[in-house]
Amino acid sequence: MAGNIRLEVVTPEKSVVSEDAQIVMAPGSLGEFGVLIGHTPFLTTLKTGAIKYTDAAGKERFVFVSGGFVEALPDRVTVLAESAERRRDIDAARAKSSLERAQKRLTGHSPDVDMDFTRAKAALERALHRIRLIETK
Repeated sequence: MAGNIRLEVVTPEKSVVSEDAQIVMAPGSLGEFGVLIGHTPFLTTLKTGAIKYTDAAGKERFVFVSGGFVEALPDRVTVLAESAERRRDIDAARAKSSLERAQKRLTGHSPDVDMDFTRAKAALERALHRIRLIETK
């Protein structure tokens, strides 16, 4: 089916993306999925990863997302993310610093403190996804 679908990516703080796309690929909690114009409506949760989409001009774009929900409708995809940032907005030095901090917290992990371990593991995953995304060509 020819045509574009509207992509909206928002966080509690801001709108990150609001543009037309040819296709949207997202990291659903049950696996990656793609949406084209005319898609059957559905709602799913997101896991940490990258939304990849082809804009109306045919250029491939990426957005880092961490948690949230996606609603796909025949004419639009709405992403309500806990956090999101375009690849071009990711600060490489900050991502690498976050990775190092998370790794240190995990190596110094005490089995008595499961919450700290869970938070450090989530921070590590976010940092790794950001770094992979900025290193993707």
